[in-house]
Amino acid sequence: MKRPTLRPKFRFFSILALAGAMLFGATQESNADDVIASLRDRFQSPDVSEIPDFQKHVVPLMGRLGCNGRACHGSFQGQGGFRLSLFGYDFEMDHEGLSDRIDTDEPLDSYALQKPTLIEPHEGGKRMDVGEWEHTVFLKWIEGGAKGVKTPLKLNALVVSPKEIQFSNKNQNQPLSVTAVWADGTEEDVTCLCRYTTNDETICQVDEDGVVSSGEVGDSHIVVAYDGAVVPIPVLRPVSDQTGSNFPELAATTAIDEHVVNKLSKMGIIPSDVCTDAEFLRRVSLDMTGTLPTAKEVREFLADSSADKRERKIDELLDSPAYSAWWTTQLCDWTGCNDQALNNVNPSNRQRGSEDWYDWIYKRIENNVPYDQIVENIVIANSREPGENYREYSERMSSYARDEDASYADQDGLIYFWGRNNFRATEDRAIGFAYTFMGTRIQCAQCHKHPFDVWTQKDFQEFEQFFTRVNFARNGADRKEYNEIVEELGLKDLNGNEQRRAMEKALKDGKTIPFPELTISTPRLTGAQKKKIAEAKAKGKKAQATGKMARLLGEQTVDVDNIDDPRTALMDWLRQSPTQLFAKAFVNRVWANYFNRGIVEPTDDLSLGNPPSNGPLLDYLAQGFIDSGYDMKWVHREICLSDTYQRSWKPTETNIHDERNFSRAVPRRLPAEVAYDAITMATLNDDRAELFTNDLDGRALTQTSPPRNARGGIDYALSVFGRSTRESNCDCDRSSEASLLQTLFVRNDDDTLNMLDDRNGWLASLSRQSQEKAADAGVKRKVENLERRMAQLQRQLKKAEKAGSKGQVTKLEKQLAATELQLLPLTAEPTANEGKKSQQDLNALIEEAYLRTVSRFPSESEQTIAMAHLKDSEDLNAGIKDLMWALLNTKEFLVNH
Repeated sequence: MKRPTLRPKFRFFSILALAGAMLFGATQESNADDVIASLRDRFQSPDVSEIPDFQKHVVPLMGRLGCNGRACHGSFQGQGGFRLSLFGYDFEMDHEGLSDRIDTDEPLDSYALQKPTLIEPHEGGKRMDVGEWEHTVFLKWIEGGAKGVKTPLKLNALVVSPKEIQFSNKNQNQPLSVTAVWADGTEEDVTCLCRYTTNDETICQVDEDGVVSSGEVGDSHIVVAYDGAVVPIPVLRPVSDQTGSNFPELAATTAIDEHVVNKLSKMGIIPSDVCTDAEFLRRVSLDMTGTLPTAKEVREFLADSSADKRERKIDELLDSPAYSAWWTTQLCDWTGCNDQALNNVNPSNRQRGSEDWYDWIYKRIENNVPYDQIVENIVIANSREPGENYREYSERMSSYARDEDASYADQDGLIYFWGRNNFRATEDRAIGFAYTFMGTRIQCAQCHKHPFDVWTQKDFQEFEQFFTRVNFARNGADRKEYNEIVEELGLKDLNGNEQRRAMEKALKDGKTIPFPELTISTPRLTGAQKKKIAEAKAKGKKAQATGKMARLLGEQTVDVDNIDDPRTALMDWLRQSPTQLFAKAFVNRVWANYFNRGIVEPTDDLSLGNPPSNGPLLDYLAQGFIDSGYDMKWVHREICLSDTYQRSWKPTETNIHDERNFSRAVPRRLPAEVAYDAITMATLNDDRAELFTNDLDGRALTQTSPPRNARGGIDYALSVFGRSTRESNCDCDRSSEASLLQTLFVRNDDDTLNMLDDRNGWLASLSRQSQEKAADAGVKRKVENLERRMAQLQRQLKKAEKAGSKGQVTKLEKQLAATELQLLPLTAEPTANEGKKSQQDLNALIEEAYLRTVSRFPSESEQTIAMAHLKDSEDLNAGIKDLMWALLNTKEFLVNH
């Protein structure tokens, strides 16, 4: 028996050449008449003469048996000194590893056969039986010489049938049929060789033979993987019998509604009705602009009876400064604007980096610059303008930091994106780039084939090459000019923070200081390349040597050493890739802002193994976004005008559990910045609230970066409510989870209580408008004084009458009459109208409190309860404060619905 040489193999490379990130099986059908029967059928008999293929049969079979999985030999450490590539992406590595465990002279004695059949002890247990078809496949491969793969054959398509599975009951079964279509024209049934996984085992499960069984009602996907292909298959089990022809006719007013209703009709889900005007106004204002509507705005919108008022409101909000501020914050999240990562990008101020970044994006969103142009000016950002030297560049950057009429936002490119201290290594850049602009997680491919997509380690390594020549030079690319400027400033002998502080002072004094800059380095040539170029020049030919090759994640190959800036190829690819991940990532994230979840969820995990809940919907939005010229407002308007967005949160019998098919509005907690601003807005007086919608100073929406320490004030509040930490590239840096600290903040935090009592607040304005308690005390004292005066005059009058002094009597009678006239209005009983007016005033105050907080009028029962509390309150202002505090602490206030 040939036993293995027990030595670890740590060779992380792949020779598998993929055609590209194509959706296998999406555009090609197999010809059933020409399909080769499955390996299971062909190798039932031990007398079969066929020799299995290593790529097509042996490696996939090891995947079926679990040999190259994470828990076995596919782990980083391998098992028992034997390591395979995870999921079989590296044919050379796998073949070399197996070669130590096979015996071509005595195939049955091969360790690779005796371990999985438990002839030899095997920690992984029995994986196959002697004489079964799996054993026969391995045996025949060894008998045939155990040949490996010289050049991998391209898999053109993986065709899975049926393309969609619809169950009607629990515990039903549906077998899948899978055909591999190879570049050499052959087609083979590979059903028995695929890896099958379910995305939700409560809804559907699948066995190793591809037989899908139904579970609870709902929809999910079965993911089929073979060779380099990954194909998701939708699985649906309707929640009711109202499907197909039994589904009610619903008006689909937009293309979005058509795609959503089409899916709902398959699921038997009846969507909720369209929401009320009050719900719509509050929802769209908070979602689109991160701003609570004012009480005045609510009244005007509810009083407007025109049919197009919702459409006009959407356009109005899209033109507001708050829209620009909220979506600047979102783009700063996605691109990673964080002062802790920007320590040295701007020597004028350590905090200036995030402010410049925010202003740069804000200006472009305010001007509705197309999204692809914004991204282009990030991806291929350059420090210097054409013809500018380093000193001139530093003078311009100094003016941005120093002059009020100049701004970093005027700079063409956002060079800071490349200057972050967590974005220096090429692997960090590759991962971050994919997260930010493609909504894709490729970090798994750093070490092995991506388990849920087609990316291999080789793809990752080739993608990294686009970033190797991009440098962010802290001391500028021209070190001579940098040193000259430092010497002119008299800072040559200073270092570190001491020099930085001195530069800040010099800038304030009107001087030019040196700035970091982004550069593209010249490729390093090998000796052979230099020789080739020299020979070409000697012959008068174009001098160019083949440089370093990079690949755009399984798509085009680019010679990055022979283009001026490799990033231009990246930008072209984002726009032109057939996967449309660039457009899909954006529209999916925007959709998630409005619906609490993306069409693909998580929003930064667009992959073949994590397909959209509604593929046609995502395709429509992505293509529409591209066709609009990457107009961001087109996406917002298209979503918000749909009935799908405007549906009520109140569920029907069929959609009460639906959170992935958009049949109703799913209540969700307000994002951190929006929640804080909403509390501020609700408690401000009318004039300040009006300003708050357009004046962005002090708004939480304009906080440019997470702080280094969130110990108090607005920073603490935003931390409690889950603002994005921007620590990694993951969308999960922002949290929407509820917590006890959030409850305590709104109930008891000094910040919240101070907002209620603020002198610019609504409660303070009420107190100034109506000093009822103080006025009542003054009237009482005045009445008492007048009554004492009358008693005194009456005593004096009696004495004068008794004395017979007619002149004195006349004088005292006039004084007494005048005093009675002063006293009469102060002691008169209130009229019925005056009493009614007081009741109306209290009702108006209650309505105002509700409009300020939950953006609607109170119900009759709410009005009655609030009125009773106000009447029972000794101090009206205290009663109103109680009401406002209670409304701020309702779920309705902190949840967008």
